[in-house]
Amino acid sequence: MGWRSPLLPLLLLLLFSFLTPSEGGAKKSGFKICAFNVQKFNTVKSSNQRLMHTLLRIVSRCDITLLQEVMDPDGKAVKALVNSLNRESDRYQYKSLSSKSLGNSPSNMQQYVFIYRVETVSVTGQHQYQKKQSFVREPFVVAFQSNRTAIKKFILVPLHTEPSKAVQEIDQLYDVFEEVSKKWNNKNVMFLGDFHAGCSYVTRATKKKIRLFSNPKFFSLIGDKVDTTVSDDTHCAYDRIIVHGEAMLKTITPFSANVFSYHKEFKLSKRRALELSDHLPVEVRLKSSALLLQATPLLILLSVSAIVQSFLSAL
Repeated sequence: MGWRSPLLPLLLLLLFSFLTPSEGGAKKSGFKICAFNVQKFNTVKSSNQRLMHTLLRIVSRCDITLLQEVMDPDGKAVKALVNSLNRESDRYQYKSLSSKSLGNSPSNMQQYVFIYRVETVSVTGQHQYQKKQSFVREPFVVAFQSNRTAIKKFILVPLHTEPSKAVQEIDQLYDVFEEVSKKWNNKNVMFLGDFHAGCSYVTRATKKKIRLFSNPKFFSLIGDKVDTTVSDDTHCAYDRIIVHGEAMLKTITPFSANVFSYHKEFKLSKRRALELSDHLPVEVRLKSSALLLQATPLLILLSVSAIVQSFLSAL
């Protein structure tokens, strides 16, 4: 009579679980970068608990979130958001990094704000682009490093264009790229934000004048036909994510560049969603480290396989 053990089915099931990745695990893998024009985010909005709860749920999904149109010179609104994130999360701690107030009009000075998870990424440098004639709100560029990503060091260049100058400002991002890639000796650069890169602001004809769209070394991850707005009255790909170089492109998880329709996900009416912003966040995932994705599961798989084989040999 053959030998049987109650552990054998359990071991075989464990082995099968490593061979067959779960759908939920696949969705959660990788390192997420998000950008959201939160539309005049100030202390008035941060004092609205309902809006802050929605914003917290959006930001907490991402390893790095770029917020635009922040009007918070004393930092109270951003501090309230970060404090809420840290209070609600039992897994991550969050920090923020803000630019100075930027703009030409005293009534419309805005900041770029990066909120990031301390456990997954760190800031290695920051640079405020200085050529004011090129932008109304000059990019506040930040260099990051993460051991969780296949590409360890990368640079994020944010931009919230002035709508009437969208073509000129998006094109000038090429000059920003040359400056910061030389400064940090790193060409793994991602551009992200509300570029107003659609509808009447950037047309098919004017797009040809923009180097980030015409130069084959740059790859646009959010397509022209994507709607990044909340309202039913618009269907425009205003918000974009663009990366430079094949090395950076290869670190992007395929099909992960998307719009996050938070009103659908959180079951909010359009009216409620518009109270927070008229834009939807855009997001993309970077692939995890090859060691984490391949080596570790392989070692576990080999170990489990060896155990199973030892039991089978005793039959």
